[in-house]
Amino acid sequence: MHHALRPRTALRPAPAGPALRPRPPRVRSLIDADALTVLHRAARALLDDLPDLTDRLVVALQEQEPAYRAALESDAAATWQEAHRSLRHSVSSLLDPRGSRDAARRCSWKIGATRAEQGLPLDALLHAFRLGGSLVWQCLVEETSRNAPEDVRLLVHVAADVWNFVDEHCTLVADAYRQVERQLAWRRENRLRLLAAALLDGTSRIADLPEAAQALDLPEHGRYAVVAVAGGTPSEAATARAAAGREARVYWHTGVDVDYGIVLLGDGDGDGDGAGEGASEGRGVGGIGGVGGSGGIGGGTGRTPAGPLGRPCPGMAAGDGGPPSAARVGISTAVSGLAAVGDARRLADTALRMCPQTGGTIRLTEHLPAALVISSPDLAAALAERVLGPLRALEPADTAVLLDTLATWLACDGSAQRAGERLYCHRNTVLNRLRRYEQLTGRSLSRPADVVEISLALATRTPHRE
Repeated sequence: MHHALRPRTALRPAPAGPALRPRPPRVRSLIDADALTVLHRAARALLDDLPDLTDRLVVALQEQEPAYRAALESDAAATWQEAHRSLRHSVSSLLDPRGSRDAARRCSWKIGATRAEQGLPLDALLHAFRLGGSLVWQCLVEETSRNAPEDVRLLVHVAADVWNFVDEHCTLVADAYRQVERQLAWRRENRLRLLAAALLDGTSRIADLPEAAQALDLPEHGRYAVVAVAGGTPSEAATARAAAGREARVYWHTGVDVDYGIVLLGDGDGDGDGAGEGASEGRGVGGIGGVGGSGGIGGGTGRTPAGPLGRPCPGMAAGDGGPPSAARVGISTAVSGLAAVGDARRLADTALRMCPQTGGTIRLTEHLPAALVISSPDLAAALAERVLGPLRALEPADTAVLLDTLATWLACDGSAQRAGERLYCHRNTVLNRLRRYEQLTGRSLSRPADVVEISLALATRTPHRE
């Protein structure tokens, strides 16, 4: 007996799906294939006539790019070979992008690196690559128009690929150029630092002096001084360096603790007394009357406010009338020739050691006696003990008062009146203090030999110890 009801799955036939639409013909792919066929046919023709294509590019470079015009005049064969090699790789990449891509990139990279080493401007190099790309495209169109005019329209479909290739290689050339340019700049800077360091150390060979003069853009046989700058904040040190080279040619050699400036002096710049022609005209280090003149770094024509022994007041920016600066500046005497810069650097170091820790400027020519003492610590200690040793029996405050009075009296050329005004006391007080010193030490301030020894002994009280 058959069931009266059929299963649910058999109630009705499954609904038919929507009718499948036929795929549209791949018109784009067919056009691309035809365009590539046209491109390859024209590219093969360009490869067959590559020397003529190279000649056309060289002519375009000569007419449109002045930098390449000079390169062609100096070495036309090398420039032609470079253009020929670049065009061969570029056209080959149109025929076989995958197989020729790496070789073409290596070629462009080498051209960018080589031209950077030769100093050809980057703009000129990129212009040359764009001229080459434009010429290749123009020749592709010309070849197709000559042999199959009806196919010229198909080249439009591959134009983007051609110009993308040109842009890619322009970027590659620029990257290679900049990388080599950075390497060359580092080598030049490193060589420059080595040459300057050898000059300042006094280890430069005579044979290296012409190269050093050319690298530093300084004459080999000029007159020089060395400025040593240390301490202070970076901005204060930078201000001191800028002031030192305000009206002079200076090469700065930066160090860990001290920066040294090799300063070219004019023929009229003062050499220790500030009374030369340069002193009246404001030339020399910092434009203030030459090395050893009356002003400080960047200090116009006025004298830096001085403490005992004519030293710049601690914390006073040298002669600029501005806020206190903690930068310490030592200026050497003048020397002749780059070969003597090492001697000037040692003298600048001596001047720097005389600077107070709180900042100031010391010109060595204004403190030569003190420099002599500072340069021989053992003798300085023996002299100080002989001349000032008896004062140690006093209270430290009394010792300081007597020493300050002696130093101020010497700085005022032996005038008790002026010393009293500077120390804010009566002249008789100054004279009493001087007499007390004579009694304690057995020295006489009316005896020139004793005055010389006292002055040198006081110089051992270097500013950085005060």
